[in-house]
Amino acid sequence: MEAPTPVTQDLVLIGGGHSHAIALRMWGMNPIPGVRLTLITDVMHTPYSGMLPGYVAGLYDFDECHIDLRPLARFAGARLIGDRAVGLDLAQNRVLCAHHPAIAFDWLSIDIGSTPAVSTVPGAADYAIPVKPISQFLTQWEAIVQQVSEQPQRPLRLGIVGGGAGGVELALNIRARLRQVLQQAGHLDTPLEIHLVHRGREILPERSPGMRRKMQHILAQRGIQLHLGETVAAVEPDGLRCESGRWIECDRPFWVTQASAESWLKESGLATDDRGFIQVNDCLQSTSHPYVFAAGDVATMVRHPRPKAGVFAVRQGKPLFENLRRAALGQPLKPFVPQKEFLILVGLGDRTAVASRGPLHFGPTPWLWQWKDRIDRRFMEKFSNLPEMRSRGSKGLPLVPPSSIDSTPPSLPCAGCGSKIGSQTLDRALRRVRAELPEPARNDVLLGLDVPDDAAVVQIAAGQVLVQTVDYFRAMVDDPFVFGQIAANHALSDLFAMGAKPQSALAIATLPYATAAKQEEALFHLLAGATKMLHGAGAVLIGGHTVEGAEMALGLCCNGLAEPSHLLHKGGLRPGDVLILTKPLGTGTLFAADMQRQAKGRWIEGAIAMMLQSNQAAAEIFRAYHAHACTDVTGFGLLGHLVEMLRTSEPVGVQLDLSALPLLPGAAETLQQGFRSSLHPQNLAAACWVRDWEQGSPSRFSEIPADILFDPQTAGGLLGCVPAETAPDCLSALHQAGYPESRAIALVVPLESDRPVRLI
Repeated sequence: MEAPTPVTQDLVLIGGGHSHAIALRMWGMNPIPGVRLTLITDVMHTPYSGMLPGYVAGLYDFDECHIDLRPLARFAGARLIGDRAVGLDLAQNRVLCAHHPAIAFDWLSIDIGSTPAVSTVPGAADYAIPVKPISQFLTQWEAIVQQVSEQPQRPLRLGIVGGGAGGVELALNIRARLRQVLQQAGHLDTPLEIHLVHRGREILPERSPGMRRKMQHILAQRGIQLHLGETVAAVEPDGLRCESGRWIECDRPFWVTQASAESWLKESGLATDDRGFIQVNDCLQSTSHPYVFAAGDVATMVRHPRPKAGVFAVRQGKPLFENLRRAALGQPLKPFVPQKEFLILVGLGDRTAVASRGPLHFGPTPWLWQWKDRIDRRFMEKFSNLPEMRSRGSKGLPLVPPSSIDSTPPSLPCAGCGSKIGSQTLDRALRRVRAELPEPARNDVLLGLDVPDDAAVVQIAAGQVLVQTVDYFRAMVDDPFVFGQIAANHALSDLFAMGAKPQSALAIATLPYATAAKQEEALFHLLAGATKMLHGAGAVLIGGHTVEGAEMALGLCCNGLAEPSHLLHKGGLRPGDVLILTKPLGTGTLFAADMQRQAKGRWIEGAIAMMLQSNQAAAEIFRAYHAHACTDVTGFGLLGHLVEMLRTSEPVGVQLDLSALPLLPGAAETLQQGFRSSLHPQNLAAACWVRDWEQGSPSRFSEIPADILFDPQTAGGLLGCVPAETAPDCLSALHQAGYPESRAIALVVPLESDRPVRLI
């Protein structure tokens, strides 16, 4: 038996910018055993700056010009934390997050880009559309395109504030897209005004005089009105007021001015320049904190300052990766000197482009656009077609042996009680959980975590019964805090389905091999997530057990209380009743695809959001509308759990409307691509309950793949059976309570054959 390599160092990346995307890909091809990589980002799809203007012009779709960080993180072996960093505790080496417990690190790299400085101009924050964060800009841009598409006869006036390369290219591509929309609608004569406002006397101050003249001529030729030497003093609902007194009417202004940095960078104590960007040396290492690195727009190289441009962020990716590796291995860092001159290719939105490098400039011509398009697509292909690694460190890149990090060889892990997490590690993690998440008061918990003993003691009031359930499974997400919430929510759903009120829970956790400090962090995050979900349901954690293992897992035994007469059971289906499903299906197939890096990040984020939604309110609604039966849809799939309801009811049949089933985004696609959970084949045995299943292909029923019936769900919805007369109001109440995908999916009918399920 080979001894596992424990986690000894944490390398944390904040932001999924160009430099970090490249570093993640390179790390996946040459990782360091014992170094755990973590990516913190609140944006799961990184827009590639080189193709973004083309996306605005409608020349690319979303996936063509965005790097999907979830499969990239999986390829790199990185934990993915879906949250926004809001600060640093550099005294304790922790990243502070908006909605997540602090993340500990040994080494830190920051690549969060920049944002246009709008806060100093009155009205800009209220009425202007900043181009960064790009995800928010794209949402508003698509809304404008939709508005023009729906009302093509309505005149439109747009403003762009900022005459650098970004503003000029944006103006040209906005014009191209909107003219295309108007042409398709047959309203090319609709007035469309685009105003470009720049405080300088010339646009493109960073380019050559010849390039400036050429682009100014192109703008004028295409009807874009230039306002040079004008500084915007205020942004108002219907226009821009300049310091000179000029008034420029526009419906919506875009803000593409000089970039600024997040304020928390300077507030954390990092050395920054006068605009708040992190000052780094030639090794991309913070000049004030040597264990912190930075790249892309958020960094300023002290000895080699360069414009905030995507080309430099891309060039910094490889040296950043190399120096992060060197730092983790205790090796000397390698200086990097960025180029002074660089090629710029400006797309005009009509499949032509202009090129500029130093004093030279060419175009516009179609072949320059084709050249730019090939360059951009070749870059993006590196992330859409990640190499298949035969093993960690293949492709001629040998793994660094563990001895390069720690000369002490890892010992074989013990079994039995020797596999437990140490008591001091456990105590510290629990103290942190109790400090950050004070538990709700419960008089019926006589002995819990506050008074440690050999066992917990709970009290059951007269006239009540104890309802118990247990669930345990391996982590399907990398973030232990999120996984803790999902596991607890999944376990609690059995109590909700039976009409019980959660009281307490015992947890059993498996933690990957790591140093005591790393295990403490993992256990704290895991239990903090579970405790957050338990507290939200009114329950408390009263004890549990921990053990080391190859991968993280969590189980909970949840206790609930109920009056016997108020319990809901699986049985109780009656002819005429309506079956309502409260959540969409598809977690099994989506995560099967995710394991193969074939699921889009936004699909998995949607699935996670669903798994984090509690079924507590839905159960109360079913109770209020006189449900006859209820169960939660989990591992056996929708059909498997429906069969359980049928087997425990009086003999009845069910007409199941396949077309009514709600699906998670991407689930139909991954099923059609052949991705199935490993439990799917066993769940398929329930098909024998479906009438005429063997006589036709599943696709004959509807556009919904019939295989979704066997897809195992994690933290799935409730399947409730209500009288037909209350079903419409029940559905309405579920929608209003935050279950918008709730659907009436089946009708209970008298039994007609030995196969009681009929698909309609």
